[in-house]
Amino acid sequence: MDFVDRVTLHVKGGNGGNGSAGVKREKYKPLAGPNGGNGGDGGSVILEASDNANSLLDYRFVPHRSAESGTMGLGDTKDGSKGADVVLPVPPGTVVFEAKGGTGESKRPGRQLADLSHVGDRYVAAEGGIGGLGNAALANKVRRAPGFALLGEPGEERDIILELKSIADVALVGFPSSGKSSLVAAMSAAKPKIADYPFTTLVPNLGVVDMGEYRYTIADVPGLIPGASEGKGLGLEFLRHIERTEVVAHVIDCATFESDRDPISDYHALEAELAKYADRLELPMGVIPIAERPRVIVLNKADVPEAKELADFVKPEFEKMGLAVYVISTVTHEGLDELGYALGALVSRLRAGLAEQESRSEQERVTIRPLEQPALRRRRGFDERRSAGDFKVERQESKSGDVWYRVTGLKPERWVRQTDFDNDEAVGYLADRLASLGVEDSLRHSGARPGDEVRIGKGDDYVAFDWDPTISAGAEMLDGAQLGARGRDLRLEEGSDGGRSHRRTNAERRRDYHEMMDARTAVREAMRQERSAGHWADPAIADDPHDENAILGGHEVE
Repeated sequence: MDFVDRVTLHVKGGNGGNGSAGVKREKYKPLAGPNGGNGGDGGSVILEASDNANSLLDYRFVPHRSAESGTMGLGDTKDGSKGADVVLPVPPGTVVFEAKGGTGESKRPGRQLADLSHVGDRYVAAEGGIGGLGNAALANKVRRAPGFALLGEPGEERDIILELKSIADVALVGFPSSGKSSLVAAMSAAKPKIADYPFTTLVPNLGVVDMGEYRYTIADVPGLIPGASEGKGLGLEFLRHIERTEVVAHVIDCATFESDRDPISDYHALEAELAKYADRLELPMGVIPIAERPRVIVLNKADVPEAKELADFVKPEFEKMGLAVYVISTVTHEGLDELGYALGALVSRLRAGLAEQESRSEQERVTIRPLEQPALRRRRGFDERRSAGDFKVERQESKSGDVWYRVTGLKPERWVRQTDFDNDEAVGYLADRLASLGVEDSLRHSGARPGDEVRIGKGDDYVAFDWDPTISAGAEMLDGAQLGARGRDLRLEEGSDGGRSHRRTNAERRRDYHEMMDARTAVREAMRQERSAGHWADPAIADDPHDENAILGGHEVE
């Protein structure tokens, strides 16, 4: 079979590139400032409804899909490149569910994540990680020389379930061997498998019908028998394919040899199964409930005399129920044109009504857009009802008596992922950020003491460390001497090196030049006066007889 309507897909977004901690160097300047670039964002895995896809078969054979990671930032403030997105085409009508189930267990659908019902609909299944900031972006007026950069975030990784709910205009339902597949083949160019035994149709068959000005699709839904809701036959495995249809056509076999069956009882039995299935559905907005969709009765196999007679007999009974009835034969094509035009007109009216309803809904819908869209809002897991800065501190204890404090929240968890714990200055920067957010105060109020274990993150994906509220980051060290607070360097401080780090103006250069020339003139005048007084004129004369370091050894020459 080349038709697959449910697959489990493992998707992973690309990792963000690490930031660079570069230092710009210029001639005559020991340190010209940080110039590390930012890392590139990772690519995302995106699902897109495409009319070129008609099955999920490709994802059954290749269930692991990953996007490209971003590259690392470089020196000279060169940012890394963004990883390429991976766009996965899926058929229109694909619904995305969260996969539930432990490791090694079969996955089952959980919360619905997206409904790709129209061509062009997109859903980001796995978002790429954000690239880390370089030290040039981390520099500010206070922290002028950061000696670290932030790491890129890992891309999102999870399992999802794709479930195809075919979008057809008319759904053909009926007992096995009632002629549904034959009707699809007779009215369209589809070539489904047809045989004279039950459950020949194991997968839905779709066909496109062209009847004059009308063009619509019909779907053959297999496996519907009384008790299907309890798992009999093929169960309700394929009934999801009629959830998006507009018309339900009952194809009834009038030439059946089973004594306990007749067209009226067949209709009521199938309607009972549809009602049980409809109670379980949560249809999206704009979709007509199954119970309210128009019904059409198709009495098939009129080429058999006994079947023709039975069809003519039960037709008035169906019409009394307010149902449109058509007597056809897929062998001789009797009544197919009448049925085709009638279905086309019905579908056309329903489409016009739905379009008007959607247009009216769009006009009534009020869209409120905030003035600002913080970058944090685009991250999955952000709760719109809470602030991005919210966090929670909980005291937890194991059965063995071990106690720790768990910190969860969007910002703390992200900051931990971005920290290079091999760099003392980066660890100190993390401590500053957590303290400014109020994490340390919350730990104190929760009863934490210095030395207690603190875990930041959910579940087993956490970073643990011993809490030290007085932690100080390693400032940049030169020759073993601390030259300033964290993120500062005295070589960048104005006036700390005699003005070498300050670019002088032309006026300052002229002033310094004149001061230097005046000083030289003063020195020359002082030396001239000393020569005029006879100082150092004769090396044989000791100016200071008590000077033991004198040339004459600290005594007068005889």
